[in-house]
Amino acid sequence: MIQGIIAALGLAALWLLMSGLYKTLILIFGALSVLLTIFIIRRMDKVDNHKLGYDIGVFSTIGYLIWLLKEIAKSNMAVSKIILSSKQPDQQKMFEVPVTQQSEIAQVIFANSITLTPGTVTVESEDDHFIVHAIDFAEGDMEALADMDARVTAIETTGSGDNS
Repeated sequence: MIQGIIAALGLAALWLLMSGLYKTLILIFGALSVLLTIFIIRRMDKVDNHKLGYDIGVFSTIGYLIWLLKEIAKSNMAVSKIILSSKQPDQQKMFEVPVTQQSEIAQVIFANSITLTPGTVTVESEDDHFIVHAIDFAEGDMEALADMDARVTAIETTGSGDNS
């Protein structure tokens, strides 16, 4: 029930952010769309009996997102320098990044965090590693990705019993 309320609030917030309109009719359509979506999701859960578990802590995830935004800003600056310079990056590379997360949602967060960081793209995901492409690879990138991996693993609640 709590997950349904959280999902409804998230969908409503997304609707408001994306529509940008606060007229009565539009708000009614938005509320009906959210209710229909939640109804369909709950019905699908009953049919296939597969529920996506939220094995991450809410407060630790907020802290991670703040850290990620700072990293995205720093990477944006580095990629902007590459784009504005006349030389092409000579260290393009595809490499494997080990994954330590236990839950699927944490692995998705890690893969998307890599892709959100400018200059890197998660190309392929396996059970124990991702294949990543970087436009300007440096040795410090592996330590930075290991730090990101550890931070994403820290937001997991799998096996710890923490549901914050």
